[in-house]
Amino acid sequence: MRNLHKIGAAALSVALLAGVAACGDDKGGSGSGGKVKLVVATFGEFGYKDLYAEYMKAHPDIEITERVTKAEDHHKNLAAHLATGQGAADIEAIEEGWIGQFKATPDKFVNLTDLGANDLKAQWPDWKWQTSVGKNGAQIGFGTDVGGLAMCYRTDLFAKAGLPTDREQVSALWKDWDGYITAGKKYAAAKLPNSAFMDGPTVMYRSVLGQFDQGLYDNQDNVIVETNPSVRAAFDKTVEAINAGLSAKIAAWSADWNAGFQKGRFATIACPSWMMAYIQEQAKDAAGKWDIAKIPGGGGNWGGSFLTLPKQGKHQKEAYELAKWLTSPEQQAKVFRKAGNFPSTVTLYQDPVITDFKNPFFNNAPVGKIFSESITTMKAQYLGPKAGDINTAIQNGLTRVEQGKQTPDAAWKQALEEIKKIV
Repeated sequence: MRNLHKIGAAALSVALLAGVAACGDDKGGSGSGGKVKLVVATFGEFGYKDLYAEYMKAHPDIEITERVTKAEDHHKNLAAHLATGQGAADIEAIEEGWIGQFKATPDKFVNLTDLGANDLKAQWPDWKWQTSVGKNGAQIGFGTDVGGLAMCYRTDLFAKAGLPTDREQVSALWKDWDGYITAGKKYAAAKLPNSAFMDGPTVMYRSVLGQFDQGLYDNQDNVIVETNPSVRAAFDKTVEAINAGLSAKIAAWSADWNAGFQKGRFATIACPSWMMAYIQEQAKDAAGKWDIAKIPGGGGNWGGSFLTLPKQGKHQKEAYELAKWLTSPEQQAKVFRKAGNFPSTVTLYQDPVITDFKNPFFNNAPVGKIFSESITTMKAQYLGPKAGDINTAIQNGLTRVEQGKQTPDAAWKQALEEIKKIV
């Protein structure tokens, strides 16, 4: 997920069995009436609530409770639960940026191939399947979604700034990130009150980096930030946008960022498919004002998650069946059409249930076609165990540049020093 993984929601536990208070402990014990209680721990918006109800109707002996926590807290909690051997849910979602950390300890998770997962392997593209394979060959997670890239933009603000609003014409503005910055300079020249071209540095940096074949790590888990020119290129291109005055200087995942979607504080934001759900949630009154164009530079990927089964779970067989069902093509298609999280199941990319789908919130943008094309042309990037922390160090450097606290070279140097301490 859909990476709403970064959604800043407060920790929340949701009992999903209508009219029945959650019973038993929160660790996968017995539910009401002797039912098997399964706890699913996620972050952001996975779009599963209706699916839980459907599954429980078909399996009256199963009771499902979802535990939703802010992404960073969710993954820290999972690491602590695995270390202590208690507290983990029956099914734990893990976002792409953290999967490298957890697959380094595959002995803490159920090897899904022991329960028959090899029969499902063809469901996912090989790169998605391999991303959650541990060093010992164990498969620890079923893929939920992928974060194909596009660009979301506000048509009303583009019109006020004298820019085209038609999505094809907008896509033609920025065949690459230089074109994006050029369009941004035109927007900035219009001097619309309380509105900038982009939100801040984080989303742009992550999107540019996500388009390269190789990012923070090589395939042997070696950190190559300092030697891989692609990372510095993503940093420098983002600095170029900052120095052009395109940033609203709003921190991603902050309260101001959430409000900015509704208030038009920024006119564009690089848009992994999971971002659609985020925008729809944060800007409910802006339906029809947002549209979606192609991402500068072609395809790319940012985000996507996996459902894993910690070995400490009490109902591994039942949890496996639920995780398998939630990540099946049929259920992933339902989630995409309702929440926007783009399926990781390759069989859907040519299916009209996806390719013909248009999202009314985004001015009926053909989101199925847009994100299918983005995923088809992308090249998967290997993510190592500390990818999340390393990106945070670089993003903090960009923020220091944006705030005028450091030059780009000084911020980059400090980020490299922090990364050496991290790894």
